[in-house]
Amino acid sequence: MTITITDIAAKHVSSHLEKRGSGIGLRLGVKTTGCSGLGYVIEFADKIESDDKVFEQKGIKLIVSPKSYVYLKGTELDFGKEGLNEGFKFNNPNVKDKCGCGESFNV
Repeated sequence: MTITITDIAAKHVSSHLEKRGSGIGLRLGVKTTGCSGLGYVIEFADKIESDDKVFEQKGIKLIVSPKSYVYLKGTELDFGKEGLNEGFKFNNPNVKDKCGCGESFNV
């Protein structure tokens, strides 16, 4: 299963990579946190490890470690604004439950 990115998220990432002046894409991952167990991690990537999975769409490379891929396969990365808040949104088909505050999930 692939990991995808929406048009609006790709434009946002591209803009920030240009402003940053370096980087090859985004590294997506998960970490243990919160009341439901897992939280998303997103950061600029400057290199690709030999065992990373790389998904390239709309000119953006999405880089995921094998450990995180288990939890992220099939995910769509989106970007949106709600009121004064804006940010990335993970549309993850593997999520079974989320905590009440929306900061963590489990599969």
